[in-house]
Amino acid sequence: MFQTSGSWGRLAKVDDLDEKPLAMARIAVTDGMAQDAVVLLEQAGHEVVLGFIEPADLLAGALSHFDAIIVRSATKLPKDIIQASGDRLKVIGRAGVGVDNIDIAAAADVGIPVVNAPRASTQSVIELTIGHLLACLRHIPRADRGMREDKWEKKIMKGTELFGKNLGLIGFGRIAQGVGSIAQLFGMEVHTYDPYLPAKVAKAQNTTLHKNVDTLFQTCTHISIHCNYNDETHHLVNAERIALMPGKSLDGIVCGNHIVNCARGGIIDEEALLEALNSGKVASAALDVFEQEPVSSGNKLVQHPSFHGTPHIGAATLEAQARVGRDIAHAIMTVLNGEQAETTVNSHLLK
Repeated sequence: MFQTSGSWGRLAKVDDLDEKPLAMARIAVTDGMAQDAVVLLEQAGHEVVLGFIEPADLLAGALSHFDAIIVRSATKLPKDIIQASGDRLKVIGRAGVGVDNIDIAAAADVGIPVVNAPRASTQSVIELTIGHLLACLRHIPRADRGMREDKWEKKIMKGTELFGKNLGLIGFGRIAQGVGSIAQLFGMEVHTYDPYLPAKVAKAQNTTLHKNVDTLFQTCTHISIHCNYNDETHHLVNAERIALMPGKSLDGIVCGNHIVNCARGGIIDEEALLEALNSGKVASAALDVFEQEPVSSGNKLVQHPSFHGTPHIGAATLEAQARVGRDIAHAIMTVLNGEQAETTVNSHLLK
């Protein structure tokens, strides 16, 4: 279902929409985008069509009506849908960072660059990660839930400080580096595992780089996830690695183990995490991303008293959405102008 930009009234099917005769390109925006970014594209002479496209319509070749498509995480573009797009589609844009919902190799096979907006949500995710860490250690969500039930549980809400603890960051890109910088201001010692990171980058950030992810878990009572999801990172955080966490910090405090993930679902084995919460091996956990989204109310992990979560809102700030829209609009227009966008994620695969 679609609609032309400018009005969110009745939706229309693709075949019902007449193209603007003077439009330079026709762009589908399927999962929403900031209005100023839509205006930016229209001012450049492009037609923007807003509205979610059902998977069956995509598979039937709906994208053959467009020169470009901009998606977030709701729209999935696997190989069969990309192959069904015909010869017209010139570029796929991901309004955000992760592109695991797009088969970038299949796009490259048919000559379609995939561009993203990797920097736009950086600050928002950094701040959410720190927020989750603090909420874990000071029992903020649990205390709030108790007060709503007329419970004044002051005596059992004794938390711990970030100061003097080891924070392990799995992945050390822009977001992790930002989290690490703030953590150091709190007095944390920052460690990271990133097999693709030059040692000089970690050194410049005053961060200890581990060559093995297991030693990171052995060293750190606090773990935060900041890597991509792929075959290599699927269930990277599992029962065996959680069992390695020390539970006691270098300052002698039995602070317990704490895990936060604002990156991608599937990196943590959620069943293993639930078992660790049940056993007390993990004192608290907070996730913004899950293996299956949306999460159902019957999810036992979500219901655990030492767990709190958010519904994939890492980039959900007014500032981030404005930056994402502008960045992806510029990247799309760059490709439509016949140039390579700086944020092309499958440039190494394009022939």
